[in-house]
Amino acid sequence: MSVVKSSLSDADLKVVGSALQGALVDLVDLSLAAKQVHWNVVGPRFRSVHLQLDDVVTTARQHSDTVAERASALGVNPDGRAATVAGSSAIGTIPEGWIKDSEAVEVMVVALGRITERMRERIKTTDEPDPVSQDLLIALTADLEKHAWMFQAENS
Repeated sequence: MSVVKSSLSDADLKVVGSALQGALVDLVDLSLAAKQVHWNVVGPRFRSVHLQLDDVVTTARQHSDTVAERASALGVNPDGRAATVAGSSAIGTIPEGWIKDSEAVEVMVVALGRITERMRERIKTTDEPDPVSQDLLIALTADLEKHAWMFQAENS
């Protein structure tokens, strides 16, 4: 039962709700993964990588709130619980212990690549049913791709 009546049809709401939920899970996990790497990065580029990771966390947290609130506005319950995130994220396992700065950068390049690939799929699926949600996904994907570019430049 939803307390919010969506302007979307049930079929469109199912597609858009799934896209938003998937985006939420990926963003929550990205913020946690980036923070884990942030706490454990070591090496000569520690400071620049450390600060860049904080930027990723900020971006992921801001967009996760926007995505969750969009879902709620459509009458879809957002689910950012730990078990939900752990069960459906694309990021995979973050290394344990200290992480050399070059490895930290590579971990983030891979994580951001996986997430942006999934975001681009969501952009396609939301095109017809809900351009408003698609617009949110486009904006957040642009921000994630900017972070991916900056990390890739770190190891070039």
